[in-house]
Amino acid sequence: MLDVRGISQFDWLHSGQYNDAAELYAFDLMAMDGEDLRKLPLSMRKTNLERVLARRPEGIFVAPFETGAIGPDLFKAACNMNLEGLVSKHAERWYGAGRCPHWRKVKNRKHPAYRRVQDQF
Repeated sequence: MLDVRGISQFDWLHSGQYNDAAELYAFDLMAMDGEDLRKLPLSMRKTNLERVLARRPEGIFVAPFETGAIGPDLFKAACNMNLEGLVSKHAERWYGAGRCPHWRKVKNRKHPAYRRVQDQF
């Protein structure tokens, strides 16, 4: 769901107030036509995802994917926009469940969602 600035507000999902306005942003593809794609590099899975969603229904989008060493600048911009954070993935790595060194979740410590997660522990 987007706020008045056009910025995604994942935190709003918890209220249930905006359920009719929810949109799906697909960011990876684990399987296609019964074939397990998890061992393929992310770049290939992204290509398959774009192909699958080329004629997507309204409300489903392919999440943008930025490449290169832009992480610190992108994270700073995300924090300045008051976003929850970023997930960084190595484009040539396979999908692994759980924590792994080529997938990083970096959270904006000033975002309300960060404090909500802290309060749970």
